Amino acid sequence: MTGNELVAKILKEEGVENITCFPSNNIIEAVSKEGIRPYMFRHERGAIMAADGYSRMKNRKKFGVAAVQFAAGAENSIGAISQAYGDNVPILILPGGYPLERRNVRPNFVARDSWKTVVKSVETIDTPSQIKDVMRRAFNALKNGNPGPVVVEMTLDVCELEVPSEHSNYSSPQISSSAPTKEDIKDTVKQLLSAKYPMIWSGSGVLFSEATNELAELANLLDLPVFTTMEGKSSFDERHPLSLGAGSGATTGPAFKWINQSDVILGLGTSLSINNYTRNIPEGKKCVIHNTINSEEINKETPSDIGLLGDAKLTLQMIIEEVKSSIGESGRKTNVREEIAKEKKEWLKEWQPVLDSDENPMNPYRIINEINKNIDLENSIVTHDAGGPRDCMVPFFTATNPHSYIGWGKTTHLGFGIPLMIGAKLAEPDKFCLNYMGDGAWGMSGTDIESATRLGLPITTVLLNNGGMATYPGGFPTAREQYGVSEMIGNYAKITEGMGGYGIEVNKPNDIAPAIIKAQEINAKGQSVLIDIKSNYYHKKSNFRN
Repeated sequence: MTGNELVAKILKEEGVENITCFPSNNIIEAVSKEGIRPYMFRHERGAIMAADGYSRMKNRKKFGVAAVQFAAGAENSIGAISQAYGDNVPILILPGGYPLERRNVRPNFVARDSWKTVVKSVETIDTPSQIKDVMRRAFNALKNGNPGPVVVEMTLDVCELEVPSEHSNYSSPQISSSAPTKEDIKDTVKQLLSAKYPMIWSGSGVLFSEATNELAELANLLDLPVFTTMEGKSSFDERHPLSLGAGSGATTGPAFKWINQSDVILGLGTSLSINNYTRNIPEGKKCVIHNTINSEEINKETPSDIGLLGDAKLTLQMIIEEVKSSIGESGRKTNVREEIAKEKKEWLKEWQPVLDSDENPMNPYRIINEINKNIDLENSIVTHDAGGPRDCMVPFFTATNPHSYIGWGKTTHLGFGIPLMIGAKLAEPDKFCLNYMGDGAWGMSGTDIESATRLGLPITTVLLNNGGMATYPGGFPTAREQYGVSEMIGNYAKITEGMGGYGIEVNKPNDIAPAIIKAQEINAKGQSVLIDIKSNYYHKKSNFRN
């Protein structure tokens, strides 16, 4: 068999059922012969972002796989890969590679060399005999350690050669998990029990390790308030009385208060990274306990008093066991639930008029409120796009069960939401999948609305049509006033219809709810929907920053 055929057989053995792609790459034909379905997108970025969405839903049990062509295809891919890298998402990318004799001849683009800074690992197939080992290392990197994108560059001429029979036997790597020391667990529990205002800080590692039940058990045992990061949003049911909500740059009132007053913070499955799209732990905290599977994250930017290196699920199980041995099975009760309820009431007192507003053009918060009220929260998957949609949605959309919301964005590639949702729909075809985005973001990936319908993966996009890049209201005033920089126009509902989707125009607040209900009906019939809502430049954010 050829190298491409061996790679296809290995993918099949690893349980791969589909790949996302953009031509041309010979692996597309090879996987098709193995019964692995290729899903063709309209741009390399979209194919890789869909693989990202698929992986986020599968918790390292299965992985999104994307194939792109060499040269321009590989060049087009880097933004999507960097997004997965920033958010620690395990995906496998199979770019074509120049033939050996042309690999290092300018201006040829070599993914192995050019992508090193935005991937967990990258290897190039240089000989047919190494394929089984390269693929084993790739899947080991996907299954174990810190998650991230993994690349195997498919050198064109090498992958068409026959693989010697003695080098075709593949051995699948096993999943291995690590756990913190018992001593560190004991110290953790001592700190939690002695603290006046302890809290949990939950990240995406809780989702990937399928530790949401354990998280809820620990929170209930000790009456611990739970804050989730943007990527960790949905790891704790936000209807729970101990939920503080989620945060990126924007967050909820209760979360802001507890982050600032807490004397012990238990970070679970989180990097505690500091950038423009995260909440930061204020300096001077009495005690920060940091659990992660990546040793490089501990003390990276946030000083830690206790480092709990290991899988979030195993870590939580050990903490729960130690708590029960210390204070008994029934746990403890405090007045913290009442405190959170009071803080939430005070915060929403300011925001409820905005959420219920009848202003027209419509503000983004009224739209989010209608989404909350008109979808089945436990049987839907919702995401935001970058910029304003993210900052408005993270605090106010109600995430319930795991992956009912996909938070993303340590890097912020506009247009990510549409292909992300297509990948989520591929992973969970029975769920209603909704993306909330601006008109600027639509320009980056809007044509994949057609892909969603064509591929039998219908999604709904709620689009804020405010005629411009509203995220930057105070920026470059001269350029805006004199030259109309950031202004744009479009009837996106009509464009959607021209691409095989179903377009709905919404011009009045009372029409939002019927449009969302209609979209679910149309999706169920196999057609993608775009709801084009005439919105305003509403600048208010729940960010608690100057």
